[in-house]
Amino acid sequence: MATGGADTPSAQQSSLYSYQDLYLKYLSAARRLAPNTYNKSYRYDLNTFADFLQKQSIDDLNQIDRSTIRDYISWCRKKSLSSRSISRRISTLRGFFRFLLAENHIYTDPTSMVEHPKLGRVLPKTLTIGEVDSLLAVSGKLDRGNPLAARNHVIHVMLHLLYATGLRVSELVKLPLISFNRHSGNLRILGKGRKERLVPIGEQAVHLLEEYLDHIRPRLLHGRTSPALFITMQGKAMTRTRYWQIMKKLALQAGIKKEISPHALRHSFATHLLENGADLRSVQLMLGHSDISTTQLYTHVEHSRLKSIHKKFHPRG
Repeated sequence: MATGGADTPSAQQSSLYSYQDLYLKYLSAARRLAPNTYNKSYRYDLNTFADFLQKQSIDDLNQIDRSTIRDYISWCRKKSLSSRSISRRISTLRGFFRFLLAENHIYTDPTSMVEHPKLGRVLPKTLTIGEVDSLLAVSGKLDRGNPLAARNHVIHVMLHLLYATGLRVSELVKLPLISFNRHSGNLRILGKGRKERLVPIGEQAVHLLEEYLDHIRPRLLHGRTSPALFITMQGKAMTRTRYWQIMKKLALQAGIKKEISPHALRHSFATHLLENGADLRSVQLMLGHSDISTTQLYTHVEHSRLKSIHKKFHPRG
């Protein structure tokens, strides 16, 4: 990990801010994290910790010890942060301080021997098959005659593709034009850690995607070129934020009252496959999980549903 730091930690400029960009550059280069990951999540966590240090009048990283980290955890709890959010922040700090220690910018790692808050199992929020059908029906009925017709078609195809493949939203909006193979009906996905996987998308999604590529996308480009598969009316790549804004509106129009996340269709994809008999390993490969224990979380969703059915319909439930 070391890249040739000083022989001894320097007392000058030993603030968190002075090393934050150095660490983020390391994450980008050595761990190949996407800019969206390290610029938002990691930078946010480090900035929050820096705010805490400022309130504690700590301006040198070598002043930080385990008690400082424990005080920070207490500070986060007072702000009513969930155990999961606090655990993520501690993970960020642990990686940061290990980096600084390896680079010889600090004497000791203050996060060593500090335990993560205990996490309860949070089950993914999913849609029922009926709710997915309603969402796709609403997006399919968007007015094709108005000036936004082409954009509406893009959204409809994107929603179909999310449910057909279980892609992460960030993966969907970053799909390049060359990712779709018409002959095989597969998408080539570059996922987390730049790991590549092939995902089948099904005949219906293939048909919708071909219609979009042949008739809708050229209208949006207006003679321009773009390497992105999905584009806006301005010919630019669709953003994750814009997709989420539109999806939330469509969910309300579809009568879906439950709280949903940008990954609702990804979670539903995995859960519905398992409910219908798909094996866990195949679902893991399609989702792009490096660890099958992450995929196993969806089996708990299925078990929770079965318990609900048993309680509702069994005479002694």
